[in-house]
Amino acid sequence: MSDAERRVWSRMPAGAAEAIAGLSGSQLQTLLMPVMRERAGRARPADLLRRWREDRFVRPAAADPRQVSRVEARLWELLGDDVYGVQLSPVTPLGTCTVVSPTSQNRIVSATRPVEVLSDPTNALAIEAAARRDQHDEVHVAATHQVLRAQVFGPGMGAHFRLFALVSSARDTGSGRTETRLLERHLAYWQRVLAPLENAAVRYTIFDSPLLRERLAAVPQLVEEPGRERGRGYYTGAALRITAGDAELGDGGFTTWTAQLRGDAKERCLISCVSVERLASLI
Repeated sequence: MSDAERRVWSRMPAGAAEAIAGLSGSQLQTLLMPVMRERAGRARPADLLRRWREDRFVRPAAADPRQVSRVEARLWELLGDDVYGVQLSPVTPLGTCTVVSPTSQNRIVSATRPVEVLSDPTNALAIEAAARRDQHDEVHVAATHQVLRAQVFGPGMGAHFRLFALVSSARDTGSGRTETRLLERHLAYWQRVLAPLENAAVRYTIFDSPLLRERLAAVPQLVEEPGRERGRGYYTGAALRITAGDAELGDGGFTTWTAQLRGDAKERCLISCVSVERLASLI
């Protein structure tokens, strides 16, 4: 518990934290809804304007939506016909990120109901892919979404931004063939996306999988980045990085998310995404 949390709970009656923690989801919602009504009832028009100006969570993004829209249209056009386009909800089940990946819930905006504001479309798409795997041997899903994150990114960086994400899921057939096929597919797609840009590259890194490195080394036009350590532990097997010059456009890699969701260690899940706004600023 942080110092700020301790200060708040020290003002509450003894046992309040334990009592609240023991509530069911519906009971907690019943408790919090009147609190939100009371707080909203106290707000005045001047408060809304002040928050609009000062609150990083609600300030509009700096990107030109017309330019972003044109780039998004091209991203969709370059996808194969077998990729399912998904219109994600603004919210997703509570714990969507933290249950399957080493991410802190403090980085995510949680709601009074058992949901959280979508902070990463790849996590939500992994759930959609796991559900679709009931009817399909291999699933590819994509989405574009304005995500909101609670952490502070630094000067000039907004709390919400637009991501285009691609997630693929299939059951392992052995000898690294499934991982190679999925990774080739993602790398080829992002290479098509980056074709109009100078000094753009899609690089892959192998984490502790000599068999996968051997298979990918035989694939032309793929560039390995062997020294990368960022993402190790979050990604398994392999990761990829999407850049244009010094600009970081996107990232990705294999995760255990669909394996956890389906309770099957043979499931393979590859995620990748780019910042649409950064891409739009370069194209």
